[in-house]
This record gives sequence, C-alpha cells and structure tokens, in this order.
Amino acid sequence: MSAVIEEHHPDDHHHGPDKGIMRWVFTTNHKDIGTLYLWFSFAMFLFGGVMALCIRAELFQPGLQIVSPELFNQLTTMHGLVMVFGAVMPAFVGLANWLVPMMIGAPDMALPRMNNYSFWILPFAFSMLASTFLMEGGAPNFGWTFYAPLSTDFAPPSVTFFIFAVHMMGISSIMGSINVIVTILNLRAPGMTLMRMPLFVWTWLITAYLLIAVMPVLAGVVTMMLMDIHFGTAFFNAGGGGDPVLFQHVFWFFGHPEVYIMILPAFGVVSAIIPTFARKKLFGYDSMVYASASIAFLSFIVWAHHMFTVGIPLAGELYFMYATMLIAVPTGVKVFNWVATMWQGSMTFETPMLFAIAFVILFTIGGFSGLMLAITPVDFQYHDTYFVVAHFHYVLVPGSVFAIMAAVYYWIPKWTGNMYNEPLGKTHFWLSFIGVNITFFPQHFVGLAGMPRRIPDYALQFADWNMVSSCGAFLFGFSQLLFLFIVIQTVRGGKPATEKVWEGAHGLEWTIPSPAPYHTFSTPPKEIPEAHG
Repeated sequence: MSAVIEEHHPDDHHHGPDKGIMRWVFTTNHKDIGTLYLWFSFAMFLFGGVMALCIRAELFQPGLQIVSPELFNQLTTMHGLVMVFGAVMPAFVGLANWLVPMMIGAPDMALPRMNNYSFWILPFAFSMLASTFLMEGGAPNFGWTFYAPLSTDFAPPSVTFFIFAVHMMGISSIMGSINVIVTILNLRAPGMTLMRMPLFVWTWLITAYLLIAVMPVLAGVVTMMLMDIHFGTAFFNAGGGGDPVLFQHVFWFFGHPEVYIMILPAFGVVSAIIPTFARKKLFGYDSMVYASASIAFLSFIVWAHHMFTVGIPLAGELYFMYATMLIAVPTGVKVFNWVATMWQGSMTFETPMLFAIAFVILFTIGGFSGLMLAITPVDFQYHDTYFVVAHFHYVLVPGSVFAIMAAVYYWIPKWTGNMYNEPLGKTHFWLSFIGVNITFFPQHFVGLAGMPRRIPDYALQFADWNMVSSCGAFLFGFSQLLFLFIVIQTVRGGKPATEKVWEGAHGLEWTIPSPAPYHTFSTPPKEIPEAHG
C-alpha cells in the first residue's frame, strides 16, 4: 500500500521543510514542534526571569524603593505562573517532541496535527496572561497558588483572564500527554520492549499519565473560582457555607503531582547523560523504572503536607508526614544509582555532565530541606517563610532548569549538526552554578530566622543575606544571556558534529546522522540497543 502512495505522491513524505513563516505555523513535524516549544519556553524563562530580578532588586535592601507593594504581589504571582507553566513544562514537552520518536525508532509523534495545535494554544494563553499587567486593577496579585478567598473575593478583574489562560494551558498539556502516551505505546520499533526503552522515555510516559490525571483537577478548581466570582456560588466562601480550605485540598491534589511532573523528565535526562560521560551502563535500570513509578504513585497521596498549618486533624498530620517521608525512599534509590553509575567510571566533564552532576548534588539538598518541611511540628515554624522559597527553588532551578540546560548541551549537536563552544558552555555552567547557590542558599537562613515570603519590605535583621541573595540572582539571570548566545552560535554554525557525537553515548538517536534528518525512521530500525540510560 505504501508503495502505491509513494508512486502517486513521491514527495509527500520525503521532502524537507516548507520555507518561510508558514513552515512553523502549519508544521506537523515532531522536530519543528519540539523546536517551537523550546524557543517558546526560553522566551518565557527570560520573561519570568525579568520579573524575578525586579523582585530581587526590590529586596536588595529594606524599605520600598522600586515597585509598589501591589505591583510586587503581581510580580511574585506572575513569576511563579510563568516559570512553572510557561518555562519548565513546555521545555520538557519540547524535549519529548524532539527525542521520544528518535529514541523509540518512531517516524514521528502519533498524532501530528494535534501536536501542532497543542503548541499553538500556548502563545495565546500566555499573551492573555501577560496582558493582565495592562488591565485595570493590574495582574493577578494573590500568589501563584491563587488561594481563595484572596483570588475570589479580593482579586482584580483580570482574574477571569487568568482563569481562561489556565484552562488553555491545561488543554495544551492534556493533548501533548495523550500524544506522548500513544506514541510510546504504539509506535515503538519492533524489539523495543518497554524495559528496553531509554529512561527519558519511561519518565515521560509516567509524566504524561500524571498530567492527564491532574490537569482536570486544576481545571475544576479554577472553574469553581469562576463560579464563585461571577455566578453566586460559594464553594470557597465561608459566609455562604463554603470552605476556603477546600480550595487548598483541591489545588494541592493537582499541585503536588505537578511538582513531580516538572522533575521526572529531568530524572530521565540525567539518567541519559551520566552513563554517557561515566562510560558505564546505568546502574540499576529496572530499579530506576520502578522508583519513577513509585514516586508518581506516592505524589497523589501526600498533598496535604502543604497544609499542616490549616488545622487538619492530628491523625491526618501524622499520615501526611510519614507518607511524605516515604517519597524519599524511591528518590534516594535514584540518587544512589546515579552515584553508583559514576563510581569508578572513566568520567569526563563536558558541559552536559557538569550540569548533571550539579543536578544530583543540588537536587539532593532540595530534597533534604523538603524532608525538614515534611516534619509536621517544625513545618509550623518553616511554613510561609523564605525557607520554603529556598526549598522549592533548589528543587526547580538546579533541578528542572539545570536538567533542561544539560539536555540542550547534550543533544544540540544532534539537532543542529554543530558542536557548541565547550569553553563558553563551561563558563555558562560555572556562572549559573555559583549564581544559583548565592541566590538561594542564604534564603534558608533568613527563612529559619523568620522572614515571611512574598513581602516587599522586611526588618533590618534580614538585610545582609537579602543583599547577598539579590547579587546572586543578577549573576544567575544575566549568565542566561550567555546561554542564549551559545545556542544561537551553535544553530548558525560550528565544528561539525559526528553521528555519535559523544563517545559513550548509546541509543537509537545516536545512530542517525547529525543534524538529524527532517524525517527519521521511515522504516523501523533493526538493531535495538540495550537500555542504557
């Protein structure tokens, strides 16, 4: 049958991309859509970063100097929303689009038109979200967790646009997840059994199921907000028989798996990079798969550890404390396996490996502070302080963001056919590594000393560490311009990359030419490598 189709339409499946802007508008090619996601996420990363630098500039010293308290609240809210939904998540979807078909020997994503649609929803959603800054009353100002009744009874009128934007992001995520699941389950090359898939593919399969499970919960909670604001319901209004704590339960039932949605693909990236540069097989592949699935399952039954201070029963506090500590077990298995992979390996320290090692060390620090927060009695002290800010930024910046950067350095020679500038890459790593630690480590100290989060002004005893933190933020922020320069320089030219690129690399994506052809695996590959990372 395919021979007949090719006879009548010889160019349909073997031509290169269209030329001009329409190529990107109508493309159904997984590589093009992956590229669109990655560039979009980087634009959002810079947008969110500018807001973060405004926040840190205001906190450089006590007193109000740059922004009003109202604008400060808008910046903290929008920074969180843009970084979570606009930077980290689309970046991982972009990596999935680029890599999953190449890793499993598939010709493309299973549902290419839906793939195009799922991307193009995002620019409109975030344009709508960003436009709220220009509306009467300003942007959402109630924190990225948008707790009711702040977000229902005291919100600016722009909250309705925020709700619509969240719905659009959720639709995009669900469509992307369906695409990933169908692709992985139905389009694997013959011989590519589930337990031979690269760990990046495994972590994305699990992440996609998480997204499908929790995005409707987010849609539900913002719809309840919409009803409370416009249609006279009282889901979250105690005066009408509702319960503000109900909001927190529903939100965190989405919010906690969301945290793992942002870190599981990072685990997959690091599990690909460390074996390559250690020149060893990944230690404990099977246990890594089971640990990823365990983390995903446990993420659904620990949501109220964000809510120890709302007055849940003692039995509930005990249960959520122990269940939260249980998550440390599969996470510890992963960290042990990464260290064991490096143990006695012939390690070299190219830029992707530097980011991967930094990920393991700093993510572990973030995990330890998470265990501290899991202990109910001490969480009463830590709750809503900068200690929490330090914890989740240690998980998300040296965690998710470093893993994304590691992935770009690792696979960009395959994408573009050009090697990046290694000395510049290492410079970018060290600036980022130093900047991140100077920014977020002091926040543990001011948090333990009692500095509340989301405040534009603070007492004098917090001044020194806040100044240090702000200096680190500007170092980290401006070093990302070097990253942008490196990527553009690599796209435009450089030393030609070989087919395999990295000496220790294993996997189907390293069997195709560099740059990867516009259409790969029109016939399924015969040789399937052992699961390596």
